[in-house]
Order: sequence, then structure tokens, then C-alpha cells
Amino acid sequence: MRDWWAGRRAIAGEAVVTGVLAAAFAGALAVTAVAIATSWDGTYWPFGFVAGTVVCAIALVRRRHLLWAAAAGFAVGAITILAAWYAHLPREPGPAMALALSVLVGSALRTLPARSAVAVAGGGLAVVVGATLAALPMSSGVIPTMNAVTWLTGVALGLGLRRLDARRVAVAAKVRRSERLVLARELHDVVAHHVTGIVVAAQAARLVARKYPERVDGSLADIEGAGSDALAAMRRVVGLLRDTEDAAPAGSGTEQLSALVDRFAGQGPAVRLELPAGEPTWPPEVTSTVYRVVQESLTNISRHAGQAHAVRVRVAQDRESVTVEVTDDAPAPGPSRYPRRGGYGLVGMRERVEALGGTLVTGREPGPGWSVRATLPLPARGGAR
Repeated sequence: MRDWWAGRRAIAGEAVVTGVLAAAFAGALAVTAVAIATSWDGTYWPFGFVAGTVVCAIALVRRRHLLWAAAAGFAVGAITILAAWYAHLPREPGPAMALALSVLVGSALRTLPARSAVAVAGGGLAVVVGATLAALPMSSGVIPTMNAVTWLTGVALGLGLRRLDARRVAVAAKVRRSERLVLARELHDVVAHHVTGIVVAAQAARLVARKYPERVDGSLADIEGAGSDALAAMRRVVGLLRDTEDAAPAGSGTEQLSALVDRFAGQGPAVRLELPAGEPTWPPEVTSTVYRVVQESLTNISRHAGQAHAVRVRVAQDRESVTVEVTDDAPAPGPSRYPRRGGYGLVGMRERVEALGGTLVTGREPGPGWSVRATLPLPARGGAR
């Protein structure tokens, strides 16, 4: 549910790309058929048209089984080249088929594992070389050059997109690691606080045992509770590393949250802050995460929702969880705004929330505006976790 909006954008983007390719394939097929019917004979164009249509159709459905689609496209292309050479038909592949094969090569180089991608690129090169050899006796060089250019274009685009995807994954991983390190430091400080409390409680228990032996059970219960809380915090820090750089304090409470909102309101749209009644008694790691969600959400609004007039920050609590929600009223965006809301700040925010067992949901509101909603579970007292 939390990725519904991102999924819709991805599906819409794929549909647009598929539509553009289908239009390009149809145009190339039509132009080629008319050119052959005009310069050769009205009976020559169906062969290349049918063969090109088959390969174009394979390219349009390539995402289901990309490797097999590429193999099928190259097989059809090779058979078409041999048949055209043997029957003295117009040389293949034509522009439409060459474009479709280029799409298969580029898609493979972008998404397939290295060996498979290289194999597909090699298959495309073999088709280009075969077409060139078949066309040598009577070719002017236009068709071989076109085939070589389309193959090189597919290779260049595929490698370029593969590099961009790898860079995006690397940056996202770096953001996640950075967020884990910051959270690890905060949790480390929390555990140190609990251990200090255990030591103090143990020292007090020794004094109580001398003068009031009947109160020892209560002191031991306090020690047990503090130890259980420390263990619960330790479980959350498993797998995380401590960072030595400066980080936001683990105890960023409601006062710091109010100050954060006031600073934002002084430079941007009006903000309405809603907090639970009384002073919340959340664990420090939950308090700091609430602060971080609000901070990152307000930063995104200042960057990507300049037309917003009002912002609402709502923090609510029940027995089991804390919910923080940040919404703005910016008007419906163009296609370039909301995708930017899913940047690397959101990656770090989600990493922090999920590290505490919570959930993060982001997306457009039913009307204008954008919403960020994080739900953080409150650990049971005494280490029930």
C-alpha cells in the first residue's frame, strides 16, 4: 500500500514508453512498405513487413522474458536475412526490424546480468554483420550503415541507463547506511542511559537492603525493568554500526519539534502543529524518529511544494503506537514534481521508521497536496519485545 503511488507512476511510465515505441515501429513499417512497393514491386513489401512486425511485437513484450525475447528476435532476424538473400528480396533487416533489435539489445544491457547482457549484445552484432555480408554484392552501404548505427545506439543507451541505475542504487544504499549509523548512535546513547540507571538502582538496592530489607523486592523490580528496556533497545541496534559524526540528539522532544516548526513557518507557508495532550513519555529512539520524519517532510515541502499555502503537522498517540502525519495543500502538480518527492531523503526516512518496526506511507491526497504518514510502535514496558 505504501508504494501504491510509486507503482502507478512506474506503470504509467512503462505504458508511455511502450506507446512511443509502438508508434515508431508502425511508422517505420509503413514507410518501408511504401518505399519497397514504389521502388521494387507491389508484391515485394509483405515479406519484410510481416518479418518486421513479428520482431517489433517481440520487442514490445520483451519485459516478460527479456533474454528469450532477444533470442527470438535475433532468430527471426537471422532467418529473414537468409531468406531475403536466397530469394533476392529487399535486404533485411529493414528500419523497423533494426529499431526493434536495437531496443532488445539496449534493454538487455540495462537490466540483465553481465554475461547475459554481453551475450545479447553479441547476438545483435552477429545479426548486423550477417546483414552486412548478405548485402555486400549489391548494397550501396546505406542499409549496413543504418544497421550498425542502430545497434551502436542500443548499446550506448543500454550501458548509459545501466550506469545510471547502478549509481541510483549505490546512492540509495549510502543513504540507508548513513541513516542506520545515525540511528545506531542514538540507540547506543539510549542503552548507555539504561545501563547507568541499572547501576544507580543496584547501588540504591544495596543501601536499602541494609536498612529496609522489605523494600529490596521493589528495588530489584526496578533493576529488572531497566535491564529489560536496555535489552529491547539493544535488539533494535543489532546490525547497525555506531557513527562518530554529529547527529540529532536522541531526546528531540516536543519543544524541539515546536522550534523546528516555528523555523519552517518563518520562512515558508503557515504550519499548524497538533501534539498529544501532556508531555509524551516516548522512548528516545521514537522521539527522535518523530522529529526526523517532520524535519524531512518539511524540507521536502520547501523544495518541491513552493505553491503550498498551509501545512499541517499532526502527532497522535495511542496505547500501542505513535502516528506522525505531515500534509500540505499544494495544487495538483505537473509530471515533474511528485516523482521528486520520492528522493533519497525518503529512503533514509523509511529506513529509520522500519528499523523501529514502523510503517511509512507517502503519496498524493485525494485533492491537492501531499501526505507523509509514519506509524511507530511503542515498545511494551519490561521488554515484551
